[in-house]
Amino acid sequence: MRAIKDLSRLLCSLEPKLQDTEFVFCTVEGELSGYINLQPIATFIEPEGLSLVLEKSAAQQAKLNFKHTYKLITLSVHSSLEAVGLTAAVSTALAKEGISANVIAAYHHDYVFVPVTRAIDALVCLKLLAEEA
Repeated sequence: MRAIKDLSRLLCSLEPKLQDTEFVFCTVEGELSGYINLQPIATFIEPEGLSLVLEKSAAQQAKLNFKHTYKLITLSVHSSLEAVGLTAAVSTALAKEGISANVIAAYHHDYVFVPVTRAIDALVCLKLLAEEA
């Protein structure tokens, strides 16, 4: 499948899918190799420490601290890393509904983490965004 660059085509093709699993963001000390067994779905090295995005159950089992829980919405469209405006359009639509969003763009898809309590609202919002495009 070819990656889409055009914003209008991206928005029409969003196909947001809500995952069942709850996720958390944690900051830990040490090397990634010490946490790889927790199977984080994303990592980032920051000055304050190693940030992990992982399943809530894995964080609890490892006794890691976290503040909030999130649901993951996958934007199933194959977006190009060179596409302009997708993150802005998604975050703006969610912001209008008062829904915070943490967006991670990977090679093939974009992923939106929203508070567990607003996950259904966010899914509806993103489906509406696609319909209106």
